[in-house]
Amino acid sequence: MNDTIATLGLALGSAFTAGINLYATIAALGLAAAAGAIQLPPELQVLAHPAVIAVALALYVVEFFADKTPYVDSAWDAIHTFIRVPAGAILAARALGPVSPPLELVAALAGGSIAFAAHASKASARLAINTSPEPVSNWVASFAEDVVTLAGIWMIFHHPFVMIGFVVVFVAAVVWMAPKVWRGLRSLFRRGPTIPTVGSGPAQSRAPEGGGEVTLGGVQGG
Repeated sequence: MNDTIATLGLALGSAFTAGINLYATIAALGLAAAAGAIQLPPELQVLAHPAVIAVALALYVVEFFADKTPYVDSAWDAIHTFIRVPAGAILAARALGPVSPPLELVAALAGGSIAFAAHASKASARLAINTSPEPVSNWVASFAEDVVTLAGIWMIFHHPFVMIGFVVVFVAAVVWMAPKVWRGLRSLFRRGPTIPTVGSGPAQSRAPEGGGEVTLGGVQGG
């Protein structure tokens, strides 16, 4: 029973963290496994290979800076829709170890769905944050995502049952909130920039009554 919970915790948890920060997930799992701090299933031992760790760390550095730049972060998220989701599916399927093809497919579908939910939540939040002109909120959000990723990986191996419960509640909340978030984003980005009306405000000039013309020297009667 404990082995089953641990396996499910790794499958669901790694898919979730991959949806938020894939490169931090791979680098952290690989470094921890290489140091002997955790035991990965044989199908995921490749994450501890020095080349995999080096590439993951290099890409994490790139993402670290891209993720803190307004609008660059949203472009980065758009591209990684096609990277984080498949990677989450692969991690979830591989975490189960040698299983039957139908069960492996179920795990991949579940992992991809969880990764997509996490990725979509992150990307939607960043789109909303980018409407603010200051960059501080981007930095705060990025650091918070890094903390959530690393805390999630720690939770996978120390409290897998709690991690499973968190992922289930998170996905349910995303499904429930998705229509509201979509409507909010549509409303937010359908608002065009406010353009002041020419001549509005206290400095607006008004033509005198009676059809007179305004001239540089004053009012000339019509």
